[in-house]
Amino acid sequence: MYIVKITNGRVELYNERGCYQRAIVSSNAVFADIDMTQTKIVVTKTNGKVELYNERGCYQRTIYHGNATQARWAGSDIAVYLSDHIELYSDRGCYIRRI
Repeated sequence: MYIVKITNGRVELYNERGCYQRAIVSSNAVFADIDMTQTKIVVTKTNGKVELYNERGCYQRTIYHGNATQARWAGSDIAVYLSDHIELYSDRGCYIRRI
């Protein structure tokens, strides 16, 4: 089991004992969430962009370009929180619906 922590804009991954494993993103992160399978991490950047990384820290794809305040896993989909609504995306970056 992994724990995701943000320190000064850097996304860090720790194991269940609290031991540092690796950095996922080195700067500009404001929010991060790991999925239930512990293999994908969604990161919200200071510019509102939402990006997907694997547990090894490899960039996978951009999910959302814009003004997101945060993004969280909603089952196997990603809920992107905006100022006035939420948009749901697949982990492939495909738009599903507005909530």
